[in-house]
Amino acid sequence: MTQTESPAAATRPEPGGRPGALRRALDVVGVQNLSLIVALAVLCAVIGSQNSNFFLIENVKTIGTTVAIVGILAVVQTVVMLLGGLDISVGSAAGLTSVVSAMVFTSASSAAFGILVGLAVGIAVGVLNGVVIVYGRVNAVIATLATYSALRGLANLISNGRAQGYTGTDSTFVFIARGSGLGIPILVWVLIIVALLVHLMLRYTDIGRNIYAIGGNPTAARLAGININRYVVGCYLLAGFVAAIAGILLTARTGSGQPTSGSQGLELQSITAAALGGVALQGGKGGISGTVIAVILLGVLQNGLTILNVNSFWQDIAQGALLVVAVVIQQRRRGLRAFGLPR
Repeated sequence: MTQTESPAAATRPEPGGRPGALRRALDVVGVQNLSLIVALAVLCAVIGSQNSNFFLIENVKTIGTTVAIVGILAVVQTVVMLLGGLDISVGSAAGLTSVVSAMVFTSASSAAFGILVGLAVGIAVGVLNGVVIVYGRVNAVIATLATYSALRGLANLISNGRAQGYTGTDSTFVFIARGSGLGIPILVWVLIIVALLVHLMLRYTDIGRNIYAIGGNPTAARLAGININRYVVGCYLLAGFVAAIAGILLTARTGSGQPTSGSQGLELQSITAAALGGVALQGGKGGISGTVIAVILLGVLQNGLTILNVNSFWQDIAQGALLVVAVVIQQRRRGLRAFGLPR
């Protein structure tokens, strides 16, 4: 591109109507995600310069398996946020599912049955959230905050606050936790599949377009004939279902049902990743690609702080700081004034 050539010229279609290579790449990545990619590259370069083990393939796999669970929760959190909602209960739902799937497996000696019951629990939780929000007319934050606490308490109640069962010798759970395909861990494959399916739904189906429409302008969506109540219940059902998948992955990875350990804090991490990835808290704007890049960024940051022997408490501080930065950037882009200050 010459000095007088505009960025738009670099991305305009080539002769014959075919889009340029840069335009095709930007369509895949998303222009709004370039800053995240740059930040990720800089972070990798800084950490790698301090510790060469960071770039080892085993460490890369460790990062992938570490972010897999929070990644699939961030993907479904993206859907809920695009709708204009929020699900604070996903971590508790994953913990409850982890306990239930392990306890059912122990009593029935069937991994398949334990997994199916766990998925059913997740679906029930999602429907409960949706029904309370729609028919109870309760704000989504309050409703899921209530179920966050209730589900956490229920998981501790039925497990007496301790890890339940042992799945470390079952071939199915071991394969989920330690298996791989084409050199990629199964946990990462689950994240890839969930992210891809949700991305395709949002981008290429009427369901996805309606979710964006509801989040962008619910009044206009209602006047256009979209059944908003059905979509709210459906999205929270999806959130519960995916949270159950996360719980099952947690059971496989830890070898037992975990009521709290491993699932605590997942809700905040999923919200942080979605917001950092560009999903508007007000709904109607964002996408899966940004969320996935943000999940990787958070995973690299956590891994980097660990291998550099930085106090683990700094991870929570960094995560909170990133959430604030993401929200501030969103507010600035929308042109919203600060409270009590002139525009």
